[in-house]
Amino acid sequence: MEELVSAFDAQVDNALFWLADHASFVFDFCRLVLEGLYAGVLGLLMLPPFYVIAALAGLLAWRVLGLVPGVVTAAALALCAAMMLWPETMSTLALVIAATVIALATGLPLGVLAGLLPRLEKLLTPALDLVQTLPPYIYLLPSIALLGYGPATALIATVIVAMPPAIRLTALGIRQTPREFIELGHATGVTPLQMFLKIRLPFAVPSIMAGVNQSLMMAFGMVVIAGIVGSGGLGETIYGAIRTLDIATSINASIAIVVLTMVLDRVTQAAARTK
Repeated sequence: MEELVSAFDAQVDNALFWLADHASFVFDFCRLVLEGLYAGVLGLLMLPPFYVIAALAGLLAWRVLGLVPGVVTAAALALCAAMMLWPETMSTLALVIAATVIALATGLPLGVLAGLLPRLEKLLTPALDLVQTLPPYIYLLPSIALLGYGPATALIATVIVAMPPAIRLTALGIRQTPREFIELGHATGVTPLQMFLKIRLPFAVPSIMAGVNQSLMMAFGMVVIAGIVGSGGLGETIYGAIRTLDIATSINASIAIVVLTMVLDRVTQAAARTK
């Protein structure tokens, strides 16, 4: 048995080495694209002063949650700046936004197809179960081997973790279209595209928005873990504080993570309820 395990481990290592040697140009290109996306988002977030971002976030929260949550949101983000963690906070937010955009751009179409094609859903379900069962940090290891340390590795691992909720809940929303509405659409002679856009999609929107919310939450959890690979942001700040036993900095960074998580969670939940 040990020989079989050793042989399997050797094959996995050889496969990674082979990919690194023969497909390095592919992974170099992927790293450039991912790091470019991250740098672009971070540049936009860092361009205005912190109080502009805090005010915009407060206005958005006011719009979807009310006046008091809007004021609390702006004050909470200003607290991140007061703790001297604004660049790290925006770096974490940029990683989450970039990873979530990629995860949704991939996961939502797959979820739609899975909702329309039961066979595809049966093929995807075991893969999604596996992704959600394995420890999240396990995805960092092959990413490090192929992409090296940095934001690109963190983005790939975060995308893998953030995609399953979007796929599952999108497929669920598409499947939950009431049968009588589908029969009505067939009776009125709508085209497949009209059936999807005018009947299936409106019923699926609440479930899709719940998937967006869950993808964001999964991305936050993974981005913090990914700080160990030099991704930057609050995750790396926490790991650095742990190595130097800087308890105050680790607490401040944890507070900033909680602020970001709660703001995005409440805003996306409220957006889902208004659909």
